[in-house]
Amino acid sequence: MFRMRIGGIAALAVGFVALVSAQQPPAPVPVDDGALVGADSRRGDWLSYGRTYYEQRFSPLDQISDANAAKLGLAWSFETATDRGLEATPLVIDGVMYTTGSWSVVYAIDARTGKELWKFDPEVHRKYDALACCDVVNRGAAFYKGRVYLGALDGRLIAIDAKTGKSAWQTTTVDQTQAYTITGAPRIAKGKVIIGNGGAEYGVRGYVSAYDAETGKLAWRFYTVPGDPSKPQESQALEAALPTWKGNDWWKYGGGGTVWDSIVYDPEINLLYVGTGNGSVWSRQVRSPGGGDNLYLASILAINPDNGELKWHYQTTPGDTWDYTAVQPMMLADLAIGGRMRKVIMQAPKNGFFYVLDRATGELISADPYVTVTWASHVDMKTGRPVEIPGSDFLTKGAYIRPGPLGGHNWQAMSFSPRTGLVYLPAQDNGRYFEQPTNFQMKPLEWNLGIAPIGRNSEQYDVPYKGRLIAWDPIARKPRWTVEYGGYWNGGTLATAGNLVFQGTAAGDFFAYRASDGQKLWSAWVGTGIMAPPITYEIAGKQYVSVMAGWGGAFARKTRTFGRLMTFALGGTTALPTKPRPRRVTAIASSARPEEIAAGAKLYATYCVRCHGSNTILPDLRTSTAGVYANLEKILLDGVLVERGMPRFDVAENFDKQAVAALRAYLLDERRKLAQGQ
Repeated sequence: MFRMRIGGIAALAVGFVALVSAQQPPAPVPVDDGALVGADSRRGDWLSYGRTYYEQRFSPLDQISDANAAKLGLAWSFETATDRGLEATPLVIDGVMYTTGSWSVVYAIDARTGKELWKFDPEVHRKYDALACCDVVNRGAAFYKGRVYLGALDGRLIAIDAKTGKSAWQTTTVDQTQAYTITGAPRIAKGKVIIGNGGAEYGVRGYVSAYDAETGKLAWRFYTVPGDPSKPQESQALEAALPTWKGNDWWKYGGGGTVWDSIVYDPEINLLYVGTGNGSVWSRQVRSPGGGDNLYLASILAINPDNGELKWHYQTTPGDTWDYTAVQPMMLADLAIGGRMRKVIMQAPKNGFFYVLDRATGELISADPYVTVTWASHVDMKTGRPVEIPGSDFLTKGAYIRPGPLGGHNWQAMSFSPRTGLVYLPAQDNGRYFEQPTNFQMKPLEWNLGIAPIGRNSEQYDVPYKGRLIAWDPIARKPRWTVEYGGYWNGGTLATAGNLVFQGTAAGDFFAYRASDGQKLWSAWVGTGIMAPPITYEIAGKQYVSVMAGWGGAFARKTRTFGRLMTFALGGTTALPTKPRPRRVTAIASSARPEEIAAGAKLYATYCVRCHGSNTILPDLRTSTAGVYANLEKILLDGVLVERGMPRFDVAENFDKQAVAALRAYLLDERRKLAQGQ
């Protein structure tokens, strides 16, 4: 009897422990090398920038699906208290979200409720506002063994304790007397933190560095372009690149080739893939008179992560002269091509071609235009080189080139669904007039493009400046479906096992599409433009979708908006911002002559359409107040609205009071047409 009672008590105790254990969340599993390699097994988390080492931005979660996406609602929002661009991909580990905002600030947030747990401000000096080419943005952090790793705008790499939000170590990765910046997210590879930098427009030399994640000690550094040719180069790869640069002064311009965004690690092959940027200066004629491929600009580099040695390279734009960076997001995949499985790396860089390469060897598998391309007719599959269209190098005459420097695709992340076999690509139409400069002189800590100002003497072109979402089939080498947008510079994409693709737009709309055919299933307006890519995660059996919303970035630099983190779930009931109704206008009298209106139309197409002519949150100039038209000279020539993000144009070629009058005439005529058509 006594034994039975003891046995009964023991059984009750075991049952009680089991009940308590079932009610408690499981102990956190460390995010180490094994966890990062096996990230797919942690379905509910988002462990790294692209979720897994393949960086496909595909989630196996399917609670939110094409059958119920219409029931999505806002679960919670988090105000970042910032008014500059937000571009980060949040991480979610064991119920905590880690994300970054303007000025490289890091936030730790309860991913179920949106409550702030801690905030880390690296206190970047505000002088870097003038040195950051494309706003004081940050694209996210990395997580490894209990630490959050941040690349700060001023060039520091910082390890932050994930529990306390306190700095564990900091190291300066750049020469801070030069115009280096960091806006990209670090990556983790075999216990090392990998980080690049930006600043090519200001005249710097690009490189990528690896630091010991535990101590912050530099492990290796790979320079992407050669240095002073009178001195030994840092690697055999740079010695091999040296003959591809011409002239005597290119290294004084910095060279460029900055690694400011995409870095991908393949643990199977043990290769680190790095995308490199444009030349410094842009024009090859100025940078490298006499031509040359200028290795390793605009290239994909495969580097041994153990020692930083180059294994192979592929240059997407030899001798780049149009700012055609190859730092755009790369992703890994295993695809059945030509009757056999190929381990590939895919990229849609700025130059307008979608590339599929063998990621072990760098062999070109395919390269096809995904937007309108006017600088090259095609990519030669035997040589791997683009075939340039005569005159596109603008050596003897100015030329209008598409895509423009904003690229057919920029840093906004694309995603890939193994379920559909499609890449979901945020593409855009844009162009620019290129012309060789006269008497170019390098100016320290300023933009040095090596091309002439656009000016009123350039030809007039009908610039589309529109965006689209392309479902690209990398095997068939063509779009499967497309969604057209009125505006460009839209956000990155997320694909899920629920047969969904999520994307935000410059106009502030957050969309869910059916991944198989592009049918729009749901949308929400978030009150500000979206550039960042969404993520999805799961806590206690509930799936969430989050996106950073805050307008800014490259062409909308210094635009003042209110940033926030928006998180959606099925049945969410938190109130969303109210979308304003289009403003109705009345005509304003004008006595402008037809030729003056025509001149204003050319100016608008040259200077204004890139921001105000597209479907973004920026003002439609046809609906401005009478005071804006009356004060155009002060706005455009004196810069009275510079602090609100409106640049001054008096430095532009031939932009004077006469030009302002012509622009005013055109805007008032367009306002008249709008009033009549309402």
